[in-house]
Amino acid sequence: MAFPHKLIIITAPSGSGKTSITKHLMQHFPQLAFSVSAATRAARGKEVDGVDYHFISEEDFKQKIREEAFIEWEMVYEGKYYGTLKTELERIWLQNKIPVLDIDVKGAIHVQQQFPSTSLSLFIQPPSVEELKKRLMGRGTESEESLQARLNKAAYELSFKQHFNEVIINDQLEKAYAEATKIVGDFLQD
Repeated sequence: MAFPHKLIIITAPSGSGKTSITKHLMQHFPQLAFSVSAATRAARGKEVDGVDYHFISEEDFKQKIREEAFIEWEMVYEGKYYGTLKTELERIWLQNKIPVLDIDVKGAIHVQQQFPSTSLSLFIQPPSVEELKKRLMGRGTESEESLQARLNKAAYELSFKQHFNEVIINDQLEKAYAEATKIVGDFLQD
């Protein structure tokens, strides 16, 4: 898929504030459009199919892998697949908008490699793993086992931060918003 179009990739360990920063950028820049990822997990809370994720079965997901329908995909947790459909990026570009991908670290590296000159990648870093643990526990959605899995994964993902165009340390959300807004604003001007 050779498109000269821009795209923005936002990635972070779970609980770093990636979704909050993504939502802030979406509100600030009308030319951006959220790229809805596909996922095999069940919807959580008030999540809506087609808005938060395209919720599909594992069987359908694997079929789309075989059809090469994804720009990137990962088995993020055992049996839980996430991916970005090529049709999702095409849909946004056809609206003359710039896709914003809120995706996991491995997927972000993969997308960035495919669009080296037209993508901006932001890595949102928590101030510490201890703070990340507090944030995840504050969600109230994690079992002890899933919390430990997320923290182990976060420690691993932090080792890849140098692969991204910009690293934003989210120790104060308002400061992280301002930094992300400036970086994205500059990228959109180019």
